[in-house]
Amino acid sequence: MKTGLVLEGGALRAIFSSGVCDGLLDGRVMTDYVIGVSAGIAYGVSYVSQQPRRNLKVVTRFAPDKRYMGFRNLADKDNRSYFGLKFAYGTIPNKLVPFDYDTFESFPGEVEAVVTNLITGKADYLPVPRRDKESIVLQASCAMPLLFPIFEINGQPYLDGGIGDAIPWRRALDKCGRVIVVLTHPRNYRRRPDRMMKLIRKRYRDYPNFVAAMEHRAEVYNRDREALFQAEREGQLLVIAPKSTLGVARTERDTEKLRLLWAEGYQAAVDRMEEIRHYLQG
Repeated sequence: MKTGLVLEGGALRAIFSSGVCDGLLDGRVMTDYVIGVSAGIAYGVSYVSQQPRRNLKVVTRFAPDKRYMGFRNLADKDNRSYFGLKFAYGTIPNKLVPFDYDTFESFPGEVEAVVTNLITGKADYLPVPRRDKESIVLQASCAMPLLFPIFEINGQPYLDGGIGDAIPWRRALDKCGRVIVVLTHPRNYRRRPDRMMKLIRKRYRDYPNFVAAMEHRAEVYNRDREALFQAEREGQLLVIAPKSTLGVARTERDTEKLRLLWAEGYQAAVDRMEEIRHYLQG
């Protein structure tokens, strides 16, 4: 039976998911299908390339680095993002903390990233190219409104996949008989309406469906999590969530806090390894 792994986004809070993935790698657990949103898939490709602790090395080395993230990058007319795009998605994986493109390319399964189409306001699911050394699909999936430029792929404008489908568990269930979902918020978390909606309406006024998706994002997300937990109770999938985010912000610079959240994810996978293996084996 085909198995799948779903990775929620959350910018640097997705280091929890990296801990879970590293625990799975150390336990020699590899799914047939991987889908992720934003940082979930940007970090998740290191699971597919079988490079445990690669993401931990990246964030603990570069989170405090202004080349990696900071408002100076946003002010750069050639970057227009809070994150240094060429540095984060080019220099790091291609030079400083090398990404294993060969192992990634040899993965026999399917890897998808969620992006939000600005015209429709809905999620599109794009295959992650195996040798794109600019990581354009990953950048588009991570492109938080107001903090990233709009990305055009195949003639379509895209931003952060978390708006269209923050936790693509239904997509995974359509493809797989056994699915593990890794969240980046505790089970009792409830999303609140975006405080920047006035600016979002103005900035993206040419994309009314996208603006509508942003307006309803919190209620859709909260309802989707309720349905996810119901599916878990019915035995349709397995959910791993942090007990706490340990105060880690989406743009966290404190490397010790990031290391601790990674460790929480790693331990969650280790503690549930027998359950995970039994579930995936069906």
